[in-house]
Amino acid sequence: MASNELLRAGDPAPVRIINPGGASPFLLLGDHAGNLVPAALGDLGLPPEELARHIGWDIGIGDLGPMLAEALDAVFVRQTYSRLVIDCNRDPARADAMPEVSDLTVIPGNRGLTDDDRVARVAAIQTPYQTAIGAEIARRDAAGQGTILVSLHSFTPAMQRVPRPWEVGVLHDGGDTTFAHALLHAFRADPALTVGDNEPYSMDAIDYTIPLHAYPARRPYAEIEVRQDLIGTMEGCSDWSASLAVALRAAEASIARR
Repeated sequence: MASNELLRAGDPAPVRIINPGGASPFLLLGDHAGNLVPAALGDLGLPPEELARHIGWDIGIGDLGPMLAEALDAVFVRQTYSRLVIDCNRDPARADAMPEVSDLTVIPGNRGLTDDDRVARVAAIQTPYQTAIGAEIARRDAAGQGTILVSLHSFTPAMQRVPRPWEVGVLHDGGDTTFAHALLHAFRADPALTVGDNEPYSMDAIDYTIPLHAYPARRPYAEIEVRQDLIGTMEGCSDWSASLAVALRAAEASIARR
């Protein structure tokens, strides 16, 4: 399937930019904010409840991101399609960028993909998403506007029946980790929170978006993970948007003083 055949006239664009031109230094990213499937791929052989659960997207981020963008006057660049179509936070050359199995669920529509099939998904979805992020960073650089990259993700309350006690986690690895550590400190100022430092996931060679856009130029960044049961409703998203805005501003002020 050629890349120009994957997305049809009725399919939504693969990337949306919320609050374009926002004045905040924060550039919010949503690698897994959507769970749609292009019409050409049907439903990937999955019932709706599978696409709706955590294997299909980061639950809550599609609602949390715009709220946080408004609270901070930040730009939010978000991806539209399910991570099962293509995971935009993976190197497209990796097998798990288009997984055949996710959390024990077989993905029939990802079985036996040809090289052309994979190229089509990259060209139609991942490349436009990553290009949009790069273009926004370039626009800000040209305007003399600073950028702090903040990638928004969510995680399941339990994995393989093992409870996860953290409400929020901050992921970091290479590049300039100063902001990520300042954000950890800001979250830990609230004694009611159990905060994960590279928990429940660690940022490593598997991650793609932040390393691509933040590491080479040593741009400040953080990847935030919020537990899904806390942002599964609009009320929860609103509450966490307010909490995240406070912590992000505190971390920004902290690094500005150094």
